[in-house]
Amino acid sequence: MTETKSNNGLKVLAGLLGVVLLGTIIYTVSLYQDKKKTETVLTEEKALVVEDLNSLKSEYDKAILESNATNEELVEARDNIAKYIDSVKSMKGDIASLSRYRRQVSVLKAEREQLMKQVDSLTRSNTLIAMQRDSTYNELEKQTIFNDSLVVQNTQLADAVEKGSALNLSKFNVDAVKERNNGKLVSTSRAKRTDKFKICFTVADNVIAEAGDREFFLEVLDPQGNVLGESFSKTNDSGASVTYSKGTNFYYENKSLDVCDYINKPSGDFQGGNYMVNVYDDRLKLLGTSKFTLK
Repeated sequence: MTETKSNNGLKVLAGLLGVVLLGTIIYTVSLYQDKKKTETVLTEEKALVVEDLNSLKSEYDKAILESNATNEELVEARDNIAKYIDSVKSMKGDIASLSRYRRQVSVLKAEREQLMKQVDSLTRSNTLIAMQRDSTYNELEKQTIFNDSLVVQNTQLADAVEKGSALNLSKFNVDAVKERNNGKLVSTSRAKRTDKFKICFTVADNVIAEAGDREFFLEVLDPQGNVLGESFSKTNDSGASVTYSKGTNFYYENKSLDVCDYINKPSGDFQGGNYMVNVYDDRLKLLGTSKFTLK
C-alpha cells in the first residue's frame, strides 16, 4: 500500500517537472523569437534611418555642387550627416536608441529645409548680381567700342587735317639762265653758257595750313646723279633723309605765293646732259620734280 502511494507521488512529481520543463522551453522559445523579431525590426529600422540620412546627404551634395561658391554651412551639415550614418551603421543599441536617431533625422530634415531656403535666396541674389555684372560689362564693352571708334575717328580726322594742312605746289619751273653784263637773266639750253639754274614754284593757297615761316629743300642732281651745291642733309621724324642743294625760306600766309631761288654753277662750267630738280617740304614730302637737258 505504501509502495503504491510512493509510486503515485513520483508520477505526480515527474508530471510537474515535465510541465515546468515544457513551460521553460516554451518561454525560452518565446524569448528567442522575441529577440529575433527585435533584431529584425532593429535592422529594418537602421536601414530606414540610413536610407533617410543618405537621401539627405545626396541632397546636400547636389546643393554644394550646384552652388557657385562653397557654402560652409552646407558642407558642415553634410559632414555631420555622414557622421550620423557611420554611427547608425555601427550601433548595437535597442529600439529606443534607434528612435533617438529617427528623431534626429526629423531635426536634420527641418535644418535642411532652412538651409535650402537660405541657399535659394543666395542663389537668386547671386543670379541678380551676375545679371547686373553682365549688364555693366556689356555697357562697358559698348562704351569701350564707342571710345575706340572715337579714337579711330579722331585719328582719321587728325590725319585728314594733317594732310589737308600740307602745302602743295600749283606751279613748278626750272630754267638754265645766263646773266648778262647789265644783270638781266636770259634762258639758255647750252651748258657752257649757263651761269645758274633759276628754280621757281608757286605754293598753292591753303586756308587750314598754319601760317608762318616755312622752308622747302631744293635737290639738284647733275647728269651723274651727284647733288649740286653744298650737299646739306635733312632727316624727318620717320627716319627718312634727303641730301639737298639748298634750303629756301619764305613766309606763308595761306595765300598763293610765288617763290624763286637760284643754284649757282660749280667751280667749272655746267656739264652737258640730263638734270633733275626735286622740291621737298619741311617734312621731306616730295612736292615736285622737273627734268631738263643742257647741250
